[in-house]
Amino acid sequence: MKHLKFVLLLAIAANFWECGDAKFGEKGELSPRRRRCYDGSLPKRLKKKERKLSLDGSDGGEVCHRLYPRVSCCPSRRMGNKCLSIGNESHLSEEIKCAHCSPHAQMLFHSPKLEKAPHREQDLPHLCHDYCQEFYYTCRGHVPELFQADVDEFCQYYGRKDGGLCFPDFHRKQLRRDSNYLLDENIEVINRKHKHNCYCTQEILSGLRQPVGMVHCGDGSQRLFIFEKEGFVRILTHDMELLKEPFLDIHKLVQSGIKGGDERGLLSLAFHPNYKKNGKLYVSYTTNQERWAIGPHDHILRVVEYTVSRKNPNQVDTRTTRVLMEVAELHRKHLGGQLLFGPDGLLHIFLGDGMITLDDMEEMDGLSDFTGSVLRVDVDTDWCSTPYSIPRNNPYFNSTNQPPEIFAHGLHDPGRCAVDKLHMDTNGSLLILCTDTVGKNTTTGRILLVIKGKDYENEPSMFDLGSNEGAVPVGGFIYRGCQSRRLYGSYVFGDKNGNFRILQRPSEDRSWQEKPLCLGTGSSCGSSLVGHILGFGEDELGEVYILASSKSTAIQSHSGKLYKLVDPKRPQVPKECRRPVEDPEMLSNACSRECKNGHCTPTGKCCCNSGWEGPFCLLAKCEPACRNGGVCVEPNKCLCKEGFSGSQCEKGDRGTRGDGEKDSILEHIIDMTSYLLDLTSYIV
Repeated sequence: MKHLKFVLLLAIAANFWECGDAKFGEKGELSPRRRRCYDGSLPKRLKKKERKLSLDGSDGGEVCHRLYPRVSCCPSRRMGNKCLSIGNESHLSEEIKCAHCSPHAQMLFHSPKLEKAPHREQDLPHLCHDYCQEFYYTCRGHVPELFQADVDEFCQYYGRKDGGLCFPDFHRKQLRRDSNYLLDENIEVINRKHKHNCYCTQEILSGLRQPVGMVHCGDGSQRLFIFEKEGFVRILTHDMELLKEPFLDIHKLVQSGIKGGDERGLLSLAFHPNYKKNGKLYVSYTTNQERWAIGPHDHILRVVEYTVSRKNPNQVDTRTTRVLMEVAELHRKHLGGQLLFGPDGLLHIFLGDGMITLDDMEEMDGLSDFTGSVLRVDVDTDWCSTPYSIPRNNPYFNSTNQPPEIFAHGLHDPGRCAVDKLHMDTNGSLLILCTDTVGKNTTTGRILLVIKGKDYENEPSMFDLGSNEGAVPVGGFIYRGCQSRRLYGSYVFGDKNGNFRILQRPSEDRSWQEKPLCLGTGSSCGSSLVGHILGFGEDELGEVYILASSKSTAIQSHSGKLYKLVDPKRPQVPKECRRPVEDPEMLSNACSRECKNGHCTPTGKCCCNSGWEGPFCLLAKCEPACRNGGVCVEPNKCLCKEGFSGSQCEKGDRGTRGDGEKDSILEHIIDMTSYLLDLTSYIV
C-alpha cells in the first residue's frame, strides 16, 4: 500500500513539473508520450556535445538547436528550411523557420481550424495570439500572398485563443538578442509594474495655447500639425522640434471665444489625400460676417481651401484661399466644424445644430439648412466656377427638399468623429463613428454609426453613454496603430473630464462591447494626463495623441499640452512599427510651377483669374483688343509700339511717321528691335 502511494505521489509530482513551465498561454508542457514530429515520428534527444555547441554558439550558430536544445525533430544541424521562405532576416523569420524542429510539431501544424483557413499555408504553425500579431506586422511586406486579410482575420485563423499549444513553444530569451515581444527582460519588469494592464499618457509637448486638434499631412515627413483655437497651426517635426514660424496664421480672420462653453475659433484642419502632389489643405473656422457687427448672432462658420507655399513646405500661402462654404450661426455652442477625408477620397464636414430651434428657422431668414448635418462633397473637380462637386451617390443628389451636400442629419453637438481607414465595403460604405449629445440642453452622450441618409433625430444610437457629471463627450478614434496593439481595431473615446472608455467588436457580425480604458498614474508611467481634454490627434503611423489644458477658458494661457497614448508593456517605437522619414518637399507639379495668374484645382488644372487666359493663364486679355501692333501685357492694358498711344494704341503721335511712311527697311528693323526690348524688360 505504501509502495502504491509512493508511485501516485511520483505521478502527481511529474505532472505538476510538466505543467509548471506553461507559457504563451499554454496549459502546460505536453507529456513526452504525446510529443510527435510533423510526420508522426518521435523527436530525438540531442547529444550533450551538440547541445553544448548549440548553446554556446561556437559552431557558427544553428538557431533551431538553440531554440530546442534538448529534444528536437531536426537532429542534423544542416536542416533545410521546411517552413516559410521569408525575405527579411529578422528574428521572427529565423524562429518561424524552426517550427518543424519543435518536438510538438504535429500538434502545432495539424489543426482542423488551419485546414479550413482561406489563406492557409500548409507549413504555417498554430501561432500564439500576441506572437501572431507581431509576425503579421513584421513579415507582411515580405510574404504579401500570405497576408491578404487584416490582422484580426489573419490571427482569427492562425492565432490560438483557447489556451492550447501554440508557437513559439520555447522561451524567446534563448535567442540572446533584443526582442520586442512581451518576454523581453525589460518588458517583464514593466509588466510587473503595470499589473493592471493600464495604458500611459506620455507628455510630448507643453506651452501650447488652447490646442484643439492635431493631424498629419501624409507625405512621409511624419510632421504633426497642431492647430490652436486662436487661429494658429504649428508644426512639430519628427525630431520633436516645434517650429517657431507657424504653418498657418489666420488669427486676424478667426473670431475665437474666451468664455467657458464658447466654441468659436479655429475648428478643424484636414489635408487632401494627395497633399504631397497638390499641396491642398482645408480649414474651418468662425468669423464675423460684418466687421462692425457685435454679438453672437452675426458670426459664420467658414470652410476654406489653402495651398502650401511653392517656396516653403512649412508654410501656407494665404493668398491661395478659396471659400468652399459659409454657414450662418446664431449661438456659440454646438458648432461642430470637423473636416475629415475618408478612404473614398471625399471630404466630410460635420456640423452641429448651433442651438438653432424651429422657431429660429421660421422667424429669421438666411439660416443654413446645413446645421446638424454631415456633408459630403468631392473637391477633386476641374470646375473653375465652383470649389466642389456633389457625389452622385449622395442620398439627396436629386432632391428638391434637401441640399444635395447632406449625407446624414439629426446631429446635435458632434465631437471628434473617426473614420476607419481600413474599412470600406463593396458598396463604398465607410465605418464612421461620432460622439454626440442626445439633445440641445443636455450632456447625456451617445455614439452614432453614421450611415448614408439616416436622420439621427429619430434613429437609435449605436451606443448610449449616459450623463457623466456634466462632462460633454469630446470624441474618439479607431486605433489602427502598431505600438499599442492591444487596442488594434478598438474605438477609444473620452469626455472633457478625462474619462476614457473602449468599444470593441470581436467581428463585424457581433455587437460592440464597452469597457473602461485604464490610464496609469505618474508613479507608474512617469507622467499622467492633467487638465481638461480638448481634442485628439493621430500621426502617420496611426498612433493617437490627446490634447489637454489645465485652464479650459484662458485662451492666452500657454497651458496646453500634447500627450501620446502608449502601451507601457511595449517599446515606445517597436522595430516592426518603424517607418523611414522623408524630408518635406516643395510642390513640383506643372500647375504649381506655371500657373501664375490663377489657381490650381486639386486635380492640377489651372483656373485663370479675371483678365487672363491660356493653358497656364499667361496671356492677358484686353477688351477691346490692342490696335496698331500693340501687345496686351496686363488685363486691359496695352504696350504700344513707338509712335502710338492710348488705351488700345489707337492714337498716333504727332510728328512721327507711320509704318507706311518709313522709307528704309533698316529703320523698320531697328524700330521693331527696340519695341521687343521694351516688351521683354517690361515682362521681366
